Amino acid sequence: MPYIAVTALSHAGLLRDHNEDSLVVGPWTLCGTVTENPQTLLFPVGSPLVVAVADGLGGHPAGEVASALVVRRIAALGPSLDDEETLGDALELCNHVVYSAAVDDPDLLAMGTTVAGVVVLEKSLMVFNVGDSKVYDATPGELRQVSVDDSPPPAPGRRTTSAVTQTLGGSPDFRAVTPHLALFPLSPGDRYLICSDGLTDPVPDEEIDALLRVHDDGRATYELWKAAIEAGGPDNITLALVRLGE
Repeated sequence: MPYIAVTALSHAGLLRDHNEDSLVVGPWTLCGTVTENPQTLLFPVGSPLVVAVADGLGGHPAGEVASALVVRRIAALGPSLDDEETLGDALELCNHVVYSAAVDDPDLLAMGTTVAGVVVLEKSLMVFNVGDSKVYDATPGELRQVSVDDSPPPAPGRRTTSAVTQTLGGSPDFRAVTPHLALFPLSPGDRYLICSDGLTDPVPDEEIDALLRVHDDGRATYELWKAAIEAGGPDNITLALVRLGE
């Protein structure tokens, strides 16, 4: 019988005093959690399974509140996310939820978050994102980013940029979003990596690819986190590996 293995880890990194990332795996959410030990959950293939990372915006208030609001709403909607239209509507709803939470609380004004993830269906997989958190096709072979960064090109001589052009929330006045959505066929052995930029900013894709070539599931997740820490751990680090097994 085919199954879905999801291995995840979330950590504050070395420079942040708390974790503003949140994670959803099916009906479960991790908000502001800090762990150095990857956890693996197994699910049957069938009803939609959502796995996503939300990265609260640095430099804005209450990033951890925004990211938690989004993953909890996605978790609640997860079983209904069976096509791209429904998924797009859910992400637009998440945007409204973030703005609405700040209406009566000035301490939350302009809070925001990115989100990136997948919805595993019986024979296909939907990829989605708003912002610069990433989804990679990490099936054995060459690593390939399948999300679309909402960010301007990096400055000359730099590999990354901290600027982001579209988020859920993130401004004093409401701004609509256009989520990035894509549909891919799914077969046994397929593997996807979902992560915040706390992994991809300090660790180049080539190094991520090299680690994924020799490790799987818990070991791969731990080694990716370790690579980000050894590169200075400048930001919160959250990642999830999703694998279709038999």
